Amino acid sequence: MISRLFVLLFLLVATVSPAQQKPKASAPLARQMADSFMRRYPDSLGLADNKVARWGYEQGLMLKAIERVWQQTGEQKYLDYMVRILDYSIGPDGAIQRYKYEDFNLDNINTGRALLTLSQQSGLAPEKYRLAAQRLHQQLEAQPRTKEGGYWHKKRYPHQIWLDGLYMAEPFAAEYAKVFNQPADFDHVALQFAQVEKHLVDSKTGLLYHGYDESREQRWANKTTGLSPNFWGRGMGWYAMALVDVLDYFPKDHPERAKLVQYLQRLAPVLARYQDPKTGGWWQVSDQAGRAGNYIETSASCMFVYALAKGARLGYLDKKYQKVARKGYEGIVKQFVVQEPTGLLTLNGTVSVGGLGGSPYRDGSYEYYLSEPLQQNDFKGVGPFIMAGVELEMGK
Repeated sequence: MISRLFVLLFLLVATVSPAQQKPKASAPLARQMADSFMRRYPDSLGLADNKVARWGYEQGLMLKAIERVWQQTGEQKYLDYMVRILDYSIGPDGAIQRYKYEDFNLDNINTGRALLTLSQQSGLAPEKYRLAAQRLHQQLEAQPRTKEGGYWHKKRYPHQIWLDGLYMAEPFAAEYAKVFNQPADFDHVALQFAQVEKHLVDSKTGLLYHGYDESREQRWANKTTGLSPNFWGRGMGWYAMALVDVLDYFPKDHPERAKLVQYLQRLAPVLARYQDPKTGGWWQVSDQAGRAGNYIETSASCMFVYALAKGARLGYLDKKYQKVARKGYEGIVKQFVVQEPTGLLTLNGTVSVGGLGGSPYRDGSYEYYLSEPLQQNDFKGVGPFIMAGVELEMGK
């Protein structure tokens, strides 16, 4: 009888897929996720297996996440990883492989943040990283702009400001201004946020539209306002992270710094209001909770957790937003984080992309945002998950 009971218990345990097991609590989840990522991508950050890494914002996002873990732990392996990945793309003269200046693509600026980090480390031949960072800064100096000075998101997207672009360019620009003592650059950074607050904030909800077309020529643009038709979660996530990150570098006495803090303080209660009370997460289309097809999306949720947790830790926001952030993080872990049979952590539920215009044409409709596929271990989810976890550990 005892042996039969033992067999039944064994079979019951064996039917539970290891991939559905919750992660062990042996180390902070942010560190476990970072270690899992480095094991999956030991040499270069291609977005798909056996594909050459390109120079893009997703690689920069992940390097920043790894940097956060390095700063928290002091473990050399994380810095060594950053060096190994960047050296895949940076030549001795600072030339950046697979980067095209003439595209004037803000997405290409974000990885410059890792360049600035390495340029300030002794013993790493920092000159090549400094030269590469200067190349990216030169792009920003010549970046096409709207009539009011807002950066076009890309040369091939003329007259358009996207929320994504604030994270892609402005934290780099603010840190560059500090490192190389170029105070006038802070004015340009502040202007980019002012343009978003002027044109993309919805007066009724406080949410931000994904894009703004100054020319009103795009099919997705409202002919009166120039705005895209919906509130995309990750777009606002990029913006929220950009706000808390540029404040790391803005001079305390800069006349525009207080406005940046005010923008974050305006946004925080809006994010809390649209947090799903059941799961703690945020929806793919932010104001359409429960609508058919809509879903809780991982990357936006991680980004909001990061921004709220960091804002509260540094005193920009009331401490109550730590609770909002922690509820969001716990929901993400419960719903989307699993441990593989190999011991690696996996993050589910990240939408692969979200854009406007292009070919095939993306019209910014509700149906469009729900048409993009979900990905497992997508950089845009994994990076913010790591950064959110580090922030919450620091805020304890």
